[in-house]
Amino acid sequence: MSGTILSILPPIIAIVMVLITKRVLLSLGTGIIAGALIVASFSPLESLQAFWTALTITFWDGGLNTYNIFITLFVILLGVLTAFVSLSGGSRAFAEWATKRIRTRRGARLLPVFLGILIFVDDYFNALAVGQIARPVTDSHKISRAKLAYFIDSTSAPICAIAPISSWGAYLIGVIGTILAGASVVSYSALEAFLLMIPMNFYVFATLVFVFFAAITNFDFGEMRKHERRAIEKGELFDPNKAVPGELKEEFPVHNNGRVMDLVLPIITLVAVTFGAMMLTGYRGSMAEYGSADIWTIFEMTDVPLSLLSGGIAGVAVALILFMTQPGKEDFRKTDFIVPAFISGVRAMMPAVSILILAWALTYLIGELETGAYLSGVVERANIPAELLPAIMFVLAGVMAFSTGTSWGSFGILLPIAGEVMLNAAPEMLIASLAAVLGGAVFGDHCSPISDSTIMSSTGAGSNHIDHVATQLPYALSSAAIATIGYVVMGLTDSLAMGLTTVAVLLAAVIVFWMMKGRTATPAMHEHTGN
Repeated sequence: MSGTILSILPPIIAIVMVLITKRVLLSLGTGIIAGALIVASFSPLESLQAFWTALTITFWDGGLNTYNIFITLFVILLGVLTAFVSLSGGSRAFAEWATKRIRTRRGARLLPVFLGILIFVDDYFNALAVGQIARPVTDSHKISRAKLAYFIDSTSAPICAIAPISSWGAYLIGVIGTILAGASVVSYSALEAFLLMIPMNFYVFATLVFVFFAAITNFDFGEMRKHERRAIEKGELFDPNKAVPGELKEEFPVHNNGRVMDLVLPIITLVAVTFGAMMLTGYRGSMAEYGSADIWTIFEMTDVPLSLLSGGIAGVAVALILFMTQPGKEDFRKTDFIVPAFISGVRAMMPAVSILILAWALTYLIGELETGAYLSGVVERANIPAELLPAIMFVLAGVMAFSTGTSWGSFGILLPIAGEVMLNAAPEMLIASLAAVLGGAVFGDHCSPISDSTIMSSTGAGSNHIDHVATQLPYALSSAAIATIGYVVMGLTDSLAMGLTTVAVLLAAVIVFWMMKGRTATPAMHEHTGN
């Protein structure tokens, strides 16, 4: 039943159940069961085997699956790091220090936006690191966790998708290289193609415009408005009745020994060690593969999960050392709280880890069912005019990433198909179609409740996962609608300038319309905190 219409049922079941029940683990589990049944043609014993394989292959695939294991350990270490920073008083000290300097809610909102753009080397790293740095500041200014998650998610993946010096850029340049290999109708390299695609990624630019608009004006749309109202009026940064990943349950002793460096130094260590490990593993891999190394091959060959794990271990170690060597009067025995803090950090990340494992399991079954191949085959058989293919590729990539929960998987499937189709039908529109696939996959990732990068953004912000998906969805759909129209115009006119102009005009029109409707901050939401 692989590669048939039945292959789309498991992701549809999981996503529909998430929207109806709001219970992520139950919905993912149901989707996995459905996928196992279809993979095994509904044979009971074979279905059980498929179900077990989907869960265990996350960590064992004929050998240790170090990629998933290291990512999981890194997420857990972020929880431990949060616990030690909280125990040391670093979070409170940093929030007090930052609040004196970032006096407005606008400044607090812009902090994660700028950090999200600056930390572009990897989306996982971006989501979790920005959350650790910005959360104390946004909390102190009563900015909802859902809005923080939106800022994180809508800057991390979009920036990585257009940054050539990143884990995404290296992967994409490699895929593009295989598409262009032997193609006599093009004269540019894979890197040049990637750079040409940047201004054609309409979804990324529309998303970033909306992010800055929301940060500067405190614009609230749809469900986000409810979360911001609750944060301002009740001081509740998230729904207390819903599970929040990364939120510590234990109360640690309050003391005045905390310093700004107790938070900043562990984060700097995490960033520095992670980036250094990426350079080192990339250099070694490049030398082993090519016999030489440059910045492009280093990022192509870097081991991101191992680098993240190295940074996480280093960050936790520094946080622990800082806590144990804090000056000042001890009102409690420090050693009594080390183990409880460690356990608290691990426990706080268990919801996120559980969701991530089940999402990976469902993704595995979706791959076995060849869901992506089925969706792409539908387009290939449709005989669509070449001028509309960029827009079609954008929509298809969005549907595929939404259904499968993986933008990278959508890249791997759709980029070669788009390349083959356009090289034969309309080589002049090859770059536009490839750019549309990139933007569409990021769009689908933003909307999908089973996306690992969306899960990471929820975790980094400390937001309930479904609340994050629900609040980000209207912004993502608005950006996608504008991008689709931009691709239609660019395809019909064969002009990048016309496509960009259309996107810019539509963005301005939507923003003006929203402002005229008065759907911005309520009068109770004062920008200046007075702190």
